[in-house]
Amino acid sequence: MGERAGPVELLDALADLVLPRPCPGCGRAGPWCVNCARTVGRAPRRIRPPDDPAAAAGLPPAWALAHYTGPIRAAVLAGKEKGRRDLPPRLGQALGAGVLQLLAWGAVLEPVWLVPAPSRPSAARRRGGDPVRAMATAAARTVAAAGRACGVAPCLVTAGRARDSVGLDADARRRNLSGRIRLRPGGAPPPGADVLLLDDVLTTGATAVAAAAALTAAGHRPVGLLTLAAVPRSVSGR
Repeated sequence: MGERAGPVELLDALADLVLPRPCPGCGRAGPWCVNCARTVGRAPRRIRPPDDPAAAAGLPPAWALAHYTGPIRAAVLAGKEKGRRDLPPRLGQALGAGVLQLLAWGAVLEPVWLVPAPSRPSAARRRGGDPVRAMATAAARTVAAAGRACGVAPCLVTAGRARDSVGLDADARRRNLSGRIRLRPGGAPPPGADVLLLDDVLTTGATAVAAAAALTAAGHRPVGLLTLAAVPRSVSGR
């Protein structure tokens, strides 16, 4: 159920050999050094629901691998805004390890389908691809390599009229995305499968709430949300 490396990923790997890129977290040699990788190499932690009752009611159980600070923040931004297309697949491996832990806990069941949070089409074009989808693909490969059944269902799209969420508060983000995340039936997961939303960062939860609503309206049941990082907020054990 996993996917093979595409030509862009192969070219990025070749570029690393010819012209090694520095780690975005510390500047040392290597595209993503061992020490910085450890910041997301831990078991997923449950995220406290938003204070807003409406957002909390629509948000599935959420886990994150780290707080959105330090090396992981630098890596996410480099992958999104600085042309470091080599980083999302590496970060996706950490998400894959997180999915394996959720499977071990029984929080999700096989076969698990990873649904990447959607990006605006204009943002994906500007970035040379969708980083969250690249993370989901790498995560699915990691899970499949461990012998667990996992696939990617890139079925969510954001309507073009949705604004960039940068600078919007929680209420404005919800209004901006309400009804604007839609499901493409051709990319949907099989009926009845466990659906795990994947994203890079959890901030207000507006994207996850809108994505979960779109999946639920189409008859799918999102059992959780796994992100690389969450904006600093209290977390708990599994």
